[in-house]
Amino acid sequence: MPMPIFLQPRMLLTAAAALALSACFGTPDAMKGGGTKRSGGATAQRPQTTGAPSFTSAAARQCAVDLRQAGVKFTPLPNEDHGGGCSSIDSVKLLDIGTPVTNLGPMTCPLARNFAAWVEYAVRPAARLYFRTEVVKVETYGTYSCRNIYGGRSGRLSQHATSNAVDVAGFVLADGRRIMLDGGWHGDQSSQQFLRALHKSACRRFGTVLSPDYNAAHYNHFHLDMSGNGYCR
Repeated sequence: MPMPIFLQPRMLLTAAAALALSACFGTPDAMKGGGTKRSGGATAQRPQTTGAPSFTSAAARQCAVDLRQAGVKFTPLPNEDHGGGCSSIDSVKLLDIGTPVTNLGPMTCPLARNFAAWVEYAVRPAARLYFRTEVVKVETYGTYSCRNIYGGRSGRLSQHATSNAVDVAGFVLADGRRIMLDGGWHGDQSSQQFLRALHKSACRRFGTVLSPDYNAAHYNHFHLDMSGNGYCR
């Protein structure tokens, strides 16, 4: 049955509204209260390959070699332009670094290499030192997210927008305990010592490290990225 003419404008407006709401704002990250925060400012489109193959530079190829030599299992990802300044260039998907990690998406190869080494040479030994047990899982709030810093509608793009950052929420121990930044940073003595030891170690491996001491937006995670030159808070 043909649609009545008087309903057609209304249906067009409804369709337009639906399309506007479906626009991609990137993967949501964790926010206060354990929920999610919406991306703002930067908008993304359907990923487009850049036309250039990934891992063609000497530095990128060496990074891939470093991961393999460290026994890390990973998949190289195609270079993609997500629009709005957001991209994934010379990135990988980590499959196995020796300890399970949640919510990992695309990561630039240097970030993946340093993150895997941090878990192996800092996180695991620190758990043995302060808790006399093993870390069996690292919990994160993810990596790639096409958004501005703090998810704002204005301001510069976050390092998450170029797959160059990971937010670490906490750690699960073999005895079932969960040592989370939310609570543990100002928690019992062992938790505080453990998390601060990891923070100190991260500051030697990543370009920028932000902890709950930095601001309220980071009360529940470590932000680790490869930008900057030793900015540690």
